[in-house]
Amino acid sequence: MNVSTEAKKNGGTNETVRVLFQALLIALFIRTILFQPFNIPSGSMKETLLIGDYLFVSKYSYGYSRFSLPLSPNLFSGRILASDPKRGDVAVFRNPRQEDTDFIKRIIGLPGDRIQMIDGVLQINGDAVPRERIDDFVSEEADGRRVPIPRYRETLPNGVSYTTLDMVENGFYDNTKVYVVPANHYFMMGDNRDNSTDSRVESAVGPVPFDNLIGRAEVIFFSLEEGKSAWQVWQWPWTVRWERIFKLVR
Repeated sequence: MNVSTEAKKNGGTNETVRVLFQALLIALFIRTILFQPFNIPSGSMKETLLIGDYLFVSKYSYGYSRFSLPLSPNLFSGRILASDPKRGDVAVFRNPRQEDTDFIKRIIGLPGDRIQMIDGVLQINGDAVPRERIDDFVSEEADGRRVPIPRYRETLPNGVSYTTLDMVENGFYDNTKVYVVPANHYFMMGDNRDNSTDSRVESAVGPVPFDNLIGRAEVIFFSLEEGKSAWQVWQWPWTVRWERIFKLVR
């Protein structure tokens, strides 16, 4: 091999490494500053989000805290470019009781709010949140059974409307004490009210500090039937939930 050929080979290798490095930096920038992908591992947000959904979360929606960075290094405190969350947002956050775990719930209570559940009806500052009984949600179980679950349309004081599930009448957290949301904290609840470990469970989650919010859920970019694996691409024609792709999270 002559010198000219060797030099071309080395130049090609260096160019490949440079391109890969630039691509990595761009991906890291997008993940840290703009959007981060998450997948849904549990049914606590049914029917808004289903097990097997993959979604993008906007990192810029609430500004940036240390939890916005990969590995969450303790480089600074508070938030940079902070913007207040809105009631009804679906948000990803670090569980304040277990800070290596990401949760996704809906923001129900703002700082200073009084939150309570009475007979399964959400109360905010002493007023019952309107909810309307609609058609059942049909859950497809692993054994093939189709189980109907009572479904409601709930509308928050700011007009945000979404559906909730009520799997169990008089469930454990259908009647609670009054929770007062501390300053700079938010009260998070799952839409699947009887199957959600959220701010009602003070020993496991409790009120969530503003700094623990990672971002707002925006859009589902991929979705697979529960129990199916994304790497089995040959099954996608039958296992992908095509109707959920590019569905906005509301």
